[in-house]
Amino acid sequence: KDIQYIYSNYYNKLEIFRFDSNVGKFVGYTEYGVKQAEYRNNDPSIIASRRAQKEAYCQHNIDIWYGNP
Repeated sequence: KDIQYIYSNYYNKLEIFRFDSNVGKFVGYTEYGVKQAEYRNNDPSIIASRRAQKEAYCQHNIDIWYGNP
């Protein structure tokens, strides 16, 4: 049951930055996105909140989406 949680932020159809649960931090894809990712990575409460989303959202619903094997 390996599941990945991704939270992406877009502007004008361009991905600016994302949180990837496999990486465990935010990653920026534009100059602005790199700054935003750095800001969020330096705030432990934001990181903890995104990491908790994997448990709260993904793990909670995995059996509903994929059924019990």
